[in-house]
Amino acid sequence: MKFCSQCLLPETKPDLDFDGLGICSACSVYKERESIDWDSRYRDLKQLTQRYKSKATGNWDCIVPVSGGKDSTYQVVEVLKLGLKPLCVNSRTCDLTPIGRRNLDNIGRLGVDIVEFAPNPLLRAQLNRLGLEQVGDISWPEHVGIFTIPVQAAIKFGVSLIIWGENSQNEYGGPATASESPFLTRRWLEEFGGLLGLRVSDLSGLVGLTEADLKMYTYPSDDELEKVAVTGLFLGHYIPWDGYENALIAGANGFEFFPRTVEGSLVNYENVDNFQTGIHDYFKYLKFGFGRATDIASSHIRRGRISRIDAQNLVLKLEGKFPHVYLGKPLAQILEPLGITVAEFTDICDEFTNIALFEVDSSGNLLKSKDGSLTPKFTVGG
Repeated sequence: MKFCSQCLLPETKPDLDFDGLGICSACSVYKERESIDWDSRYRDLKQLTQRYKSKATGNWDCIVPVSGGKDSTYQVVEVLKLGLKPLCVNSRTCDLTPIGRRNLDNIGRLGVDIVEFAPNPLLRAQLNRLGLEQVGDISWPEHVGIFTIPVQAAIKFGVSLIIWGENSQNEYGGPATASESPFLTRRWLEEFGGLLGLRVSDLSGLVGLTEADLKMYTYPSDDELEKVAVTGLFLGHYIPWDGYENALIAGANGFEFFPRTVEGSLVNYENVDNFQTGIHDYFKYLKFGFGRATDIASSHIRRGRISRIDAQNLVLKLEGKFPHVYLGKPLAQILEPLGITVAEFTDICDEFTNIALFEVDSSGNLLKSKDGSLTPKFTVGG
């Protein structure tokens, strides 16, 4: 498996390209930041947001989608610095953790209004199971709702401007046209917003689901968007996005860090709000041979915070382990609302494992350690 010559991202990552020197598109795009006039872009941001502020007719100037995480906390801090009055919209995570609850409440203490959408938990569990079985992503409904529910709120409350955080195609590598755009569009959502080829409309009729059940997971029509003139922009286009710096600023504004490094990660400030995230990240490893630790390590390599060899050693130590527990909650308890046993879960894992990346025995069965972890054919970083 080919890896970027500068960071640790592999060729298996969707939408990632390499140049003639073996440098991935995520590193190339980051290098281009050096030539960007960030002061000019921030002036553009202020002018753009003030234009929307002057046209706002309701109680709020913009909508900020929030999870309660370090990035959305940072977004709110920046939006308030711009002099805007935001309505923060939260799409409830699938299995909210206590620390996630506290961090979401903390955003309100920054001095903003928050609307929380907590979907029917029985319906969400059905969608979690369908996502896991159909596309190997337990977080499919959450990732769809993150993008659709704030847009629906914009239409409902008549707020034209939505301020998102990072453009993931810019930070983690993707097509140039997608990574350079300051706006989130329907096309961006459908290609990069976590649908994984499974459209919401495909679910209607499955396990008794109706169009009404799926309403909040459905992106509004073009006519609905045009009536309110909804525009969604990426804050990361105007401000040099850095997850670690965001975490420091969020922490100074009341965000609570997890007391230890999160499973499968390198840090204690990301993915602390949802007990199901460990499963999501593990399936990413099964499909593509890398997980969240690689993403974070690669980000730190680009910023000169860690050497490539030290990052390799950390990823080898922390990534790819079977998710017996996440944030202190056992796997069996996480799966219980979905009606899936650990044995059934293991079978689903095997179904979505890319056997080109992992060792098998003479009978074609995946080789696993005593704790259930796989044996990779590759060495992290090449």
